[in-house]
Amino acid sequence: MAKNYILDQATANKKLERMAYEILENNVDEKQLILAGIHEPGSVIALHIQQLLQQISDINTRLIHIHLDKRNPGAITLSEDINFDDKVIIIIDDVANSGKTLLYAMKPFLQFHPRKIQTLALVDRTHKAYPVKTDYVGLSLATTLQEHIYVETDGKVVTGAYME
Repeated sequence: MAKNYILDQATANKKLERMAYEILENNVDEKQLILAGIHEPGSVIALHIQQLLQQISDINTRLIHIHLDKRNPGAITLSEDINFDDKVIIIIDDVANSGKTLLYAMKPFLQFHPRKIQTLALVDRTHKAYPVKTDYVGLSLATTLQEHIYVETDGKVVTGAYME
């Protein structure tokens, strides 16, 4: 199956910048945001969002990484063991499909009492099987169940997204 690009690097950057402004608008009174990127593509996106937020505001951001197997998300680990009570957490992934990955990614934070948990996905598909709403969406796309969306990175920035 051929790659059908839906985002190039420049367009992805514009969408990430718009989402950074949305995050700031929805959290204007917050002192700190925890950006929790789902490893690997989500972590790259989280780092980019952190850099954008630092450019447009003086809000304190902390970047952490969520490690889980997206196909079998039983064991979930965080890159840092900190207290998330009364914190604003934004869980960040590349593609939101059924909602399963985002739901499981929330699990470690639920042993605390965070002020808010929000979600961000560069691409949101419309095949939700779990009750998870994506708060910040770069591109919303209706696809068939047979089509898959992939986000490409070079380890530091999003270089594109395609469907096959």
